[in-house]
Amino acid sequence: MRYKVAFVVGLAIGYVLGTRAGRERYEQMKKSARQVAQNPAVRNAAETAGQAGLQYAGKAFAAVGGKVGDAMPHALSERVRTLRGRAGGGAGAEDEWGTSNT
Repeated sequence: MRYKVAFVVGLAIGYVLGTRAGRERYEQMKKSARQVAQNPAVRNAAETAGQAGLQYAGKAFAAVGGKVGDAMPHALSERVRTLRGRAGGGAGAEDEWGTSNT
């Protein structure tokens, strides 16, 4: 119950502060966030982190798959194979969200 109250209080404070800031401040923050996201260094770091995540997920899948054998759900193993195939897609490949990974 304590967490629910804290969440509601935080939500109310965020709402009040957000309405006081107004639409102009919102648009300013949105523009800044877009500029950061468009930065090539940020995009490269995100892509590198994504590739590292895929590698670790593949290693974890192999380790767990070796221990549980055929108990691994087929849908999970298919998803990992799909992601592994997509990891080698090269520059300019699009992900499932329709955005470029470059």
